[in-house]
Amino acid sequence: MNAERNTFKNIDKPLLLIYLLLVVAGWFNIFSVVYDPETSAGFSLASRYGKQLLFIGLAFLIGAVVLLVDIRIFSQFAYLYYGIAIGLLCMVLVLGTEISGAKAWIKIGSFSIQPSEFAKIATCLAFAKYVSQPAMDMKRVRNQIAASLWFLLPMGLILLQPDAGSALVFVSFALVLYREGMSGKVLLAGMVAVVLFVAALLVNRYILIGVIAAAVLLLLFLNRRSFKNIALAVLLFTVCSFYTLGVDYAFNKLSAHQQTRINVLLGKESDIKGAGYNVNQSKIAIGSGGFHGKGYLQGTQTKFNFVPEQCTDFIFCTLGEEWGWVGCTLFLVLYMVLLIRIVKMAERQRSAYARVYGYGVACIFFMHLFVNVGMTIGLLPVIGIPLPFFSYGGSSLWAFTLLLFIFVKMDTKRYAG
Repeated sequence: MNAERNTFKNIDKPLLLIYLLLVVAGWFNIFSVVYDPETSAGFSLASRYGKQLLFIGLAFLIGAVVLLVDIRIFSQFAYLYYGIAIGLLCMVLVLGTEISGAKAWIKIGSFSIQPSEFAKIATCLAFAKYVSQPAMDMKRVRNQIAASLWFLLPMGLILLQPDAGSALVFVSFALVLYREGMSGKVLLAGMVAVVLFVAALLVNRYILIGVIAAAVLLLLFLNRRSFKNIALAVLLFTVCSFYTLGVDYAFNKLSAHQQTRINVLLGKESDIKGAGYNVNQSKIAIGSGGFHGKGYLQGTQTKFNFVPEQCTDFIFCTLGEEWGWVGCTLFLVLYMVLLIRIVKMAERQRSAYARVYGYGVACIFFMHLFVNVGMTIGLLPVIGIPLPFFSYGGSSLWAFTLLLFIFVKMDTKRYAG
C-alpha cells in the first residue's frame, strides 16, 4: 500500500497535466469534425466522437494499470515483447485487413488493431535494454550497426505492408544513439543523404554529379595534407554519385501515382484535383482560419468534408481552421513543452535503461508531430501518420498512452534496474 501511495505521490504532475490537455483537446477536435446538428439526434456512442470517448476511457485505465504494476516486468521481458511484436508484424502481412491501401490491421470484431503502433513500444523497450548494457560503447561502429538492427527489422516489415508513415518513425531511434555516444558525423551523413535525395529529383543527374565533384575537390583542396585524404575524396565522390544515380533509378520504378505525389510536393507538377488534393484542401482550411480562427464548430472546410481523413491524418487542419494561428501556436508550444519535459525527466534517471527509454519516447513523439504537421501544411509528403493524442483511433491512443506511462512509472521510482 505504501509503495502504491509513493508511486502516485511521485508522478510527474506537469507531464500528466499536459497529457490530459492534449487528449481532451483532441476529443473536442474530433467532435467538431464529426458532429452535425442538422443530422445528429444527440450524443451517440456509435459515432466517431463517441467511440473515441470509449478509447480515451480505456487509455486512462491502461495508464492507471501501468502505474500500479511492478516496473520490472517491462525491462525483464523486453526482448519477449519485441519478439511478439515482430511475430504480429509478420502475421499481419498474411492475415491482415487492408485499409487505405495498407495491409496493416488485424480485425477483432468491429474493432481494428494496428500492430505497428504497439511495435514502437516493444522496440523502444528492447532497444533501450540492449543499448544500456554496461559494456555497450556507442562510439564503436560495430555497436552502432548492431543497435540499429533492433529498429531496422520492424521498420522493414512495416514497409512491406506498405506503411511508409509508421516505418519512418523508427528512424528517430538514430537520435537516441547520438545521445548515447554515436558520432555527429553519422547524423551529418544522414542529412547529406536527404539533401542529395531531394536534389536528385530536382536537378539533372549529370549536373548534380558535377556539383558533387566540385564540392569534393574543394574539400580536398582545404585538406590536402596526405594521400589518405585523396583516397577518402575519391570514395566520397563515388558513393555520392552512385547514390544520386540510385535515387533516379528508384524514382522511375515507382508507380505513376507515387511519382505524381512526389512531384507535386516538390513543385514540379500541379495536381490539385488528384494527388495534391488532400494537401491543397488542408492548406486552404488552415489558411482560412486566419489569426484567431472561425470559432469552435464553425469550420466550413470541416463541416462540408472538403478535407479527407480529417479525423485522423489531417486533424491538425481542424485546429488551424477553427482556432487559427493562435490555436496552432498554443498547441505546438504545449507539445514542445511535453517533449522538453520528457527529455529533462530522461536526464534525471539513475539508470541508463530508463534514460535511453525516455529519449526513445521523446523521439517517437517528435517524429509523429514533425511528419504529421509537415504533411498537413505541404512541407512533407502525405504518408499517413497520426498526431499523438489528437488523431482518432484506439490503437494509436492506447499505444501512445502505454509508451508514455511506462516512462512515467520509471520516473516515479527513478528506476535503476
